[in-house]
Amino acid sequence: MLSGGGARAAYQVGVLKAISELSDSHCSNPFPIICGTSAGGLNAAGLACRADCLSEAVSQLEFVWSNFKTSQVYRTDWMGVLSCAAKFLWTVSFGRLHKDRPVSLLNNSPLYSLLERELLLSRLSEMVTSGYLNALCITASGYSSGESVSFFQARADIEGWKRARRVGVPTLMRIEHLLASAAIPLLFPAVHINREYFGDGALRQLAPISPALHLGAEKILVIGVSNEEQAYRERVDGYPSIAQTVTSVLNSSFIDSLESDLERLHRINKTISHIPPEIREKNTTLRHIETLVIAPPSKVLDQIAMNYAMDLPRSIRTFVYGSGATKRGGAGVLSYLLFEGSYCKALIDLGYIDGMGRAEEIKRFLGYDAPHCSNVVPFKSA
Repeated sequence: MLSGGGARAAYQVGVLKAISELSDSHCSNPFPIICGTSAGGLNAAGLACRADCLSEAVSQLEFVWSNFKTSQVYRTDWMGVLSCAAKFLWTVSFGRLHKDRPVSLLNNSPLYSLLERELLLSRLSEMVTSGYLNALCITASGYSSGESVSFFQARADIEGWKRARRVGVPTLMRIEHLLASAAIPLLFPAVHINREYFGDGALRQLAPISPALHLGAEKILVIGVSNEEQAYRERVDGYPSIAQTVTSVLNSSFIDSLESDLERLHRINKTISHIPPEIREKNTTLRHIETLVIAPPSKVLDQIAMNYAMDLPRSIRTFVYGSGATKRGGAGVLSYLLFEGSYCKALIDLGYIDGMGRAEEIKRFLGYDAPHCSNVVPFKSA
């Protein structure tokens, strides 16, 4: 499971690189179910399209992230930036003249071209049919329904689901699903799929782990983009900057719901452990779900982003700096929007170090240390 977080998702590639190197087999793949949200959804799709060889999938992701330019994600030329800003301000002030015209602060049309070039979504059906992949799941948020919609391409025997404000919809994955999941409100335009417009999947994702469970996961490796340290209150005199406010909103979307869901899962596991085995065996819905979470401290990512702030195109720096993103508490905005190779490489290195630092834990969790364990796929249906 790969959570969202804009440019922070480069960290996930580093952790995955460590996992691929810890395997005994060059092309092993321990992940038959891959779930992603927002930028994590882009990484998830990259893994799923090459589910027959994890190391090759990770190498491709590392190449893309290491050579990133912000202009590959959203327009950074002055004409593109100013036209988007003007259109946005006009709409806020006077209303929309064309109801079907998307309005956002940034134009992410370059991202479509990048995904079309780098992702081989046509391989997904082959990966599923060959048994290398059970399911790829990408979550987006419906603006009209207010539901968290998990689009998934999976084996024929895996059915959709319907819960309170949460639905699972089988589909053939398209680039539009990925763009919708990564469409941060106001920053990027919503995407129309089927009956409604969709935005970033982290918005209404109150139970981020739920899709993986519905798809049949027994163990879940969560690679996040931030691990909030113990909060403490300190005295401040200045009013929060725009960047600090935006950072707080982004963190609440990408981080808080995942931490709450993990805490709820641990509580459920503890409760199940007190139920006698004979009763658990009669109720197939009661099962212990083992999890392993790998995520970096949020403040570390903010500091790294500050170190590479000058790599942003001048047009974007002008707007970001004016919002207070270079001041204390506001650097989080940079950490989400800094799609530059230098910054992404630093996060990949951090993820790799964190992954290798927990090598024994990862190997136990994935069964790499089991005797006579051959981690060669394909996975076969139970």
